[in-house]
Formats: sequence, C-alpha cells, structure tokens
Amino acid sequence: MPDQSPTLLAHITQQNSVKALFTAGPASLLEENLRGLRPCFGRGDEDYQQVEQAVLDALKQMSGHAQIARLQGSASLALEIASLNFLFGKVLVIDSGYYAQRLVSFAEAAQRLGHVGSVIVANWQDLANIEGKFDWIVACYTETSIGLKLPIHELRALADRAGAQLFLDATASIGLESAHEQADVIAYSSCKGLFGLTGAAFIAFNQLPTQTVDGFYLDLHTHLERRMTGPYHAIASLYEVLPQHHDLREAVFTNKAMMLQKFSGFDTHPASHQPALCTWVDARIGSHDPRAVLYAPRGISRGSVVCHLGEAHLGKAARGEILNMLEVLA
Repeated sequence: MPDQSPTLLAHITQQNSVKALFTAGPASLLEENLRGLRPCFGRGDEDYQQVEQAVLDALKQMSGHAQIARLQGSASLALEIASLNFLFGKVLVIDSGYYAQRLVSFAEAAQRLGHVGSVIVANWQDLANIEGKFDWIVACYTETSIGLKLPIHELRALADRAGAQLFLDATASIGLESAHEQADVIAYSSCKGLFGLTGAAFIAFNQLPTQTVDGFYLDLHTHLERRMTGPYHAIASLYEVLPQHHDLREAVFTNKAMMLQKFSGFDTHPASHQPALCTWVDARIGSHDPRAVLYAPRGISRGSVVCHLGEAHLGKAARGEILNMLEVLA
C-alpha cells in the first residue's frame, strides 16, 4: 500500500494554518523542531550526547555564560531551583508585575531554608533611587504580564552600585534581547524566544553556588550530574533550530514593528522599555477570526498584551500579515 502521509513540511504548514498564536510561547511549529526529533537516551547514546552538547554549547554562547544546567520542566522550576541554590544574604527583588512577584516567593523560600537573611521588594519605576548594599538583585528582564522590558544596563548598574550579583528571569528575553552576559545567573525555558518545543529549562551561570540544598530534585548538582531523565526531546527540538535562530527570530522583530505601527497611539511603554516578545497596548484587542489564539495576561487591569511568536516558522520571510486578524474592539 502506498504511503498516504503528507510530507513533513506539508504537515507543519497545515498545522500552522489552523491556529494564529498571539500568545507568549511556545511559538508556531517549525520544521526544524520536528527534524531535530529522534529516539534518544541520556546514557550510552552517542548521537544524543552530540545533540545535547551542541545545543548547550550554543545556549552558553548565546547568553555568554560559562556553565549551564538543563532539566525537565518549566522555567518556573528552573527559577525556583536557581533561587534556592544561588541566593543568600540580603536580596532585593525588582517588582515589575506577576512574574517578578513570583520571584519574591522563590526568594522567600530560600529565606525559610536559612540561606537568605532578608528579602526586600522595590518597584521597577524606582530603580534609580534604590540605595544600600545587597548580596543579590533579582528581576525579570522581560515581564510579559505588562509587556515591559527592564533595560539590562540599568539592572547591572544597580547591582554594581549595591555590590550585588544579578539574577534574571530570562524566560521571555533569551534569544530576543541582548547582553544576558551582564547577569551572573539566568534561568529560562526552551519554548519562547528560543523557538523550541516545551519541556526543557535551563540555568546558566559562571560560578557554582556556595551553598547546598538539602534535597534531590531541587539541588542544582542533581541536574548538573544528570542523575535523572532529562529533557531529551525538547533539547532535540532545538538542535536544528539554533543554527537558524538568527534568521528565525526576524519574524518576531517584524511582527513587533508592525504591531507598534498598526496600533500606534495605544502603546503604553517608551521604546527603551519595549520588549521584542510582546506589546502592551491601552486598548481591548480582539479578533473575529476563529483561528486567533489571544493571550490572557495575569497582570493588567486594562488593555491587552499581544505576543509576537505566531509567525516564527516564516523567519525572515514574515511580513506581519498575522496582525491583520487583530482589531480594536469597542
């Protein structure tokens, strides 16, 4: 019986045609995602070992960090593990919205373990006025809940002024924003600006933490030493993506520029605080097209946050046509 299955590219094209994503990740389905998939195992599989090493080397080069841990789970899990393993002393968390407030809870968990002496919270709009010495500054580089980017040079300047190390939630910035090397520790997932499939999370850093965590899964060394099943297929999904990443991310930049143009006058942040991933507009954005999947952010009381990963599969060929589905609702 002849093979009646569609080609891989035809399958991906059909799947992307039935949904238009305006959400924060994962991105639209890429041919590279599926071409990277393979049978794999974490021990004794030389093919997979080569795949994982290539992906981790590319991620370290992208962020500018010397070491990286990979684990199976979400960025939230990576952030919690990084908080428990790295944070100590006096910690300042920059409150920029829902996801930054979650970092407060992680820092407080580290405080209950005895590693952290105090957790202080400051509003992101007060960065220039913060005084005093801290051991760690913790912040979200891109806060998707309000479509906000905190300029990383300002966060680094604050850390230097405070004599602190800088720990960033890089979930919504990695792959799209620059200068992650200015942070001492970052954590992120496989599925937003990296364009991989969901399921892998990463903690990148230069120096190992000085304290240990009493436990198995939450101890960073457990993951560095690969003592459990890893995110094999999520990592494999990045294998073919990362060599093409520079071209693929052009779709995000194109859609961001088109979004600001289409809804000019409704943008809520200045250019210096506009992230590539998403845009918060002071208008109720909707669509009458049933294919549109809109983002429902947790952190705003008015307007809409629109994310720009829905044409990632088009790469530099994207023209922002997906935005034709959106309109301001009365």
